[in-house]
Amino acid sequence: MNKIVRVISNNFVISKDEDDKEIVIRGLGIGFNKSQGDIIPQDKIEKIYRMDTPRQINHLTDLVENMPLDYITVCTQIIENAQLNLGKRLSQNIYITLTDHICFALERKKNGLEYKNEMLWEIKNFYPAEYKQGELAIAIVRDKLGTELSEDEAGFIALHIVNAELETGMGDMVNITKMIQGIIDIIEDHYKITLDQETLDYGRFVTHLKFLGQRIFKNQTMQENDSDFTRMIRNLIQEKYPKDFLCAKRIQSYIQGNFEHLLSNEEMFFLMTHLGKLMKRKD
Repeated sequence: MNKIVRVISNNFVISKDEDDKEIVIRGLGIGFNKSQGDIIPQDKIEKIYRMDTPRQINHLTDLVENMPLDYITVCTQIIENAQLNLGKRLSQNIYITLTDHICFALERKKNGLEYKNEMLWEIKNFYPAEYKQGELAIAIVRDKLGTELSEDEAGFIALHIVNAELETGMGDMVNITKMIQGIIDIIEDHYKITLDQETLDYGRFVTHLKFLGQRIFKNQTMQENDSDFTRMIRNLIQEKYPKDFLCAKRIQSYIQGNFEHLLSNEEMFFLMTHLGKLMKRKD
């Protein structure tokens, strides 16, 4: 049984869950003529927003106070579809960040203003599953709100979803994407090839780089495993595939020079292993 802690608007109230944590509850008319302490009818509850921190609750409260209900409802549908389709838990903060972004994109569209997404190519190629969710989001907005947003917005939405997967800040997510592109450029230049973006090994490598970027921008380092066996394997790869080692060293220098992070021996080992798979070593 939920009780009202505070009425936000006619359609949103703050309550508390079984752990005494504040939650935001949405329901048509749920706050109309209601006061603190009133019991919330269960059949009125359409959505419960459980945020990670009190600060996020405050941000969400500010957001839903000032945005049209249909905008909030559509954004919630987009987020829940993405979680279901991707099969991944997204940071609850996405209910704030993505909702805020889409609502302002809709307002900009009304005023004839649209932003160019300078990273659209990278987003499409490095995060194809998330970009597909961005396209689905555009379709939902069109069907529910009658507004046609551009593919640039599909890219922005995809980036918000990736950000929520990795639980990084949006600025870090942009830098991670730039870092991945820089590494791909080094590899293609080093081996004088064009990587096949449709292969499973390419997808796995990009996933590895996403989590590498997450560690870098959270100032985390992979725990070293400096056993005799690990050193032996690392040295064997270095001796047998010197071109892979030199490429890994170029990537190490690039990351250190641009992002002030020195790849550890363990990170170099995994990098060379992925390079070998990308080059399809058979020997």
